[in-house]
Amino acid sequence: MTTPPEDWARWRDQVDLGSYDDRWKRMAEAGQDPHGEAALVLAYAPTSVLDGGCGTGRVGIELARRGVRVVGVDVDADMITAARAKAPELRWEHVGLDVMDLGERFDVVVLAGNVIPYAAADVRAAVVATCAAHLEAGGGLVAGFGLRPGWPSLADYDAWCAAAGLEREDRWSTWDREPYTGGGYAVSVHRKH
Repeated sequence: MTTPPEDWARWRDQVDLGSYDDRWKRMAEAGQDPHGEAALVLAYAPTSVLDGGCGTGRVGIELARRGVRVVGVDVDADMITAARAKAPELRWEHVGLDVMDLGERFDVVVLAGNVIPYAAADVRAAVVATCAAHLEAGGGLVAGFGLRPGWPSLADYDAWCAAAGLEREDRWSTWDREPYTGGGYAVSVHRKH
């Protein structure tokens, strides 16, 4: 099993899991939709979704609430424990995305929350390839991540997707599908040939 990379460990050292979900509650209380990732994924009408790097389960739980069969995977044991506590009826797997073998395929694999850049640099291509291997024919890999120094570029990510047999279909600057015109964040959809 892969252990979380150094970037992730530094971020996690600053995060209190007890208050981690407060951000989403504040958004909802302010009248904002904290489920943009789920809404975008649902636009592809999946019946099954692999929530890769699922964290505490926010996206997967919302997709399940909307009738989608979900499996959540995360390399961080504490995150998986939190997800299981919130939704014990769902399947949560503690395993690295680069080495997972779930024995099933999904309509969509979603990687929300900087999953790709938080993967160790030497396994990022393997994460994409393994996620692609878990897609049904015609399935989509949906990934959103920040673009900053030391993190993968969109050209890197597109190349890893192409090597894994995926073709880019869409790219936005937000989960709400604002057009991508450059900038510090991108949401990409790649389809399995």
